Amino acid sequence: MSRPATQPVSGMRDLLPRDAARRAYVIRAVQSAFQLYGFQPVETPAMERLSTLQGKYGEEGEQLMYKVLKRGRKLTQALASATDDALADMGLRYDLTVPLARLVAAHQQELLPVFKRYQIQPVYRAERPAQGRYREFMQCDVDIVGLESLDAEADVVNAGVSALQALGFDPGSDFRLRLNHRAVLNGLLAASRVPSALHATALVAIDKADKIGAEGVERELAARGLPPASVQALLRVMSNLGGGQKPPAMRPLLAEALAGHAAGQQGLQDLETLTALLDVGPAGPALRWDPLLARGMGYYTGPIYEVQFPDLASSGGGGGRYDELLGLFAGKRIPACGFSLGLERILLIMETRDMFPETLGQEPQALVAQIDAAQARCAHQIAHRLRAEGLRTDLFPEVAGLRRQFRYAEKRGIRFVVIIGADEAQADQAALKDLDSGAQVTLAQQETGAHLKRLLHAQ
Repeated sequence: MSRPATQPVSGMRDLLPRDAARRAYVIRAVQSAFQLYGFQPVETPAMERLSTLQGKYGEEGEQLMYKVLKRGRKLTQALASATDDALADMGLRYDLTVPLARLVAAHQQELLPVFKRYQIQPVYRAERPAQGRYREFMQCDVDIVGLESLDAEADVVNAGVSALQALGFDPGSDFRLRLNHRAVLNGLLAASRVPSALHATALVAIDKADKIGAEGVERELAARGLPPASVQALLRVMSNLGGGQKPPAMRPLLAEALAGHAAGQQGLQDLETLTALLDVGPAGPALRWDPLLARGMGYYTGPIYEVQFPDLASSGGGGGRYDELLGLFAGKRIPACGFSLGLERILLIMETRDMFPETLGQEPQALVAQIDAAQARCAHQIAHRLRAEGLRTDLFPEVAGLRRQFRYAEKRGIRFVVIIGADEAQADQAALKDLDSGAQVTLAQQETGAHLKRLLHAQ
């Protein structure tokens, strides 16, 4: 019998202690930022009904969705069918927004008229793995449900930017916030004489501009059936308006391009209003207008936004308004908007830039050594006493030589070791050793915690 493989499946990862601690550090900072803005936590299941997920993400999302086979007799019956969909009735969640729409529809009485939610959970996509791109990854979402006002967009965007600030990123110099509006995009498509029936497919191609360049977009637009004149008009728009600029530079260009298109001009006015709201918050310095930003999700209906890091090819987060999505589940129109940060990409950038602090606030602050089996009860007792005083305390799990226990402490990054031998136990004392300096002091056991706190505070 061959040994089973020990590596995780492609696109998934094991997280060793250092990586898990760094993730926890980032999640705590993001949670704190979201809570500062008044968002409440929710969680949803990893699996949803396939009917809940399908038809919400556009053509690319449909291809990347993980489907879960039926079970037992239902699977046996379905195997006789010729279609893949007959074999599956559930799927792993593709994002956190569609599950939120289902959740709100199911709990309208408790959650509405206005609901501010944050959610930090993994999602699943059958993508080709690459650096910073996985098949299982964590999203950090904030959403406001029930408000039409652009104040909601300003709130979710500034909450996301505040989370990045809490991690040490400086808006404007470390990342940019690209802002656009679906009505502006549709106005540019109309001005380029793209048939309305082809708007959605054209946006799929435009959304790939960062990956495939203008020549690739030209080929894809042609392959998607756009008239040659429309393709060339769109390429001119991309040349004139692409790349993202600060609002004062972009205003006259957009106003000219959208002349005569009422919906596009209203979208431009929304951008003006939202920009004024964002300028007074942390997002202001990072703000750029990018009228070619499309965001691939099929459910966006208004403003859309995306975080762009100069040292990351793909986005670090983004979102937008999706006023029609909740109506698919609730049977009535419920406005909503949201912003999502990609945890994996933030972690990658922070590691590349060496942004993590030396201590992440999770490491043990002391190790209680065991050097004499007769004093095991005393060692356990003082470890519990230190923990009761709020000190993160590790207890070496067996009697061993001090050298071995010191090596263990150094490997764990534990600076202080509490030692209780027969003499210390008899006198109700403990020795406290500083592994950095080599200094050692003997204290009454009841004073050890207070003395250790003073040393930690002085670091």
